Amino acid sequence: MEPFTHLEQNKDLRAAVKQLCGRFDLEYWDSCDKEHRFPEEFFNAFAEAGFLGTTIPEEYGGGGGTMRDLIAILEEVGASGGALNACSTVHTPLLCVPTLLKYGTEEQRKSFLPRIAAGDLFVTFGVTEPDAGTDTTQTSTRATPTEGGYLVNGTKVWNTGALRGQKILLLARTSTPEAHQRKGEGLTLFLTDLHADTTDIRTIPKIGRNALASCEVFFHDHFVPDTDVVGQVGLGFYHLLDSLNGERLYLAGEALGLARWALENASRYAQERTVFGRPIGKNQGVQHPLAAAYLDVLAAGLVVYRAVEDYETHGAAKIGLVANAAKLLATEASFKAHDAAMQVFGGYSFAREYHIGRHWIESRLQRIAPVNNEMVLNYVAERALGLARSY
Repeated sequence: MEPFTHLEQNKDLRAAVKQLCGRFDLEYWDSCDKEHRFPEEFFNAFAEAGFLGTTIPEEYGGGGGTMRDLIAILEEVGASGGALNACSTVHTPLLCVPTLLKYGTEEQRKSFLPRIAAGDLFVTFGVTEPDAGTDTTQTSTRATPTEGGYLVNGTKVWNTGALRGQKILLLARTSTPEAHQRKGEGLTLFLTDLHADTTDIRTIPKIGRNALASCEVFFHDHFVPDTDVVGQVGLGFYHLLDSLNGERLYLAGEALGLARWALENASRYAQERTVFGRPIGKNQGVQHPLAAAYLDVLAAGLVVYRAVEDYETHGAAKIGLVANAAKLLATEASFKAHDAAMQVFGGYSFAREYHIGRHWIESRLQRIAPVNNEMVLNYVAERALGLARSY
């Protein structure tokens, strides 16, 4: 298959990631998914190779690389056949890094970042709530001041990796904004323990991406010392934007990788599968959906890596529009590629031995999380077109 233009960048790094991922075949990922088993072997190998610390400065135990390096790495993980099970395993503990680097204290950076880079500390993202999904400003988990810190009460949902993690970057309300304040004020970030007598973690049964559990996390008078506050009290929502825009780029790069895997496997199968005495890949009904999906992925790749360039030039907080655009275009292109692949494989797409169905389910998730694509369109309509805010 003709290579995508962006693959000419970071070629040596991509090759190293591809070699590492090649040690974990499709059956490995299928078994992790079926057994709901965290892929410890893959995670440890990824950490030992230094990839977890890619964007962490050398002074904090990382590789001192760029966001472009990390997105190239995550794209190759996505293209390896591990799909979102593989991608989420390694990007989840990295979600906190942009915010921690920018707003954490020097003591927090020295304490946590080297451990994240080494794979010794798995940090989850505690933002979403049952009644405050996309509308983060409606967060109701409350942190009440007490001697030496805060007592946290509330619930977080869809917390990826809570069973595996040790810490959670937790967003909680510490005050109600006044009339003259922005509605995002009054929320504070904490980096606190996940497993304690004051927490309760329950797994959410899912239809896919089961190697990494998604959980509800309940806090009952959970004590968080003042030293665990990340950034300024009351401005946690705005501190979080650095990580949220970074997360959109993570997902966009991974979506490109997933799409490449789907197109490569569907194209190969179309050349091998013979019906009515000829390969099905000779039929335009098979060719055109794959060709259209390829062009969508090609175009999305240009936007994704433009967003990465803007991230490195202007910083995470100032790229909301292009980061959201990259996320939507890449995830829609990926799902289109997977849906076309399902059609090419026909009935065999439902056979686990071909792994297409597992990828299809996980590619569908990318259109929903971490922000659904309808909300991205709302954001674009307001910020790019000047239309009235609809939410």
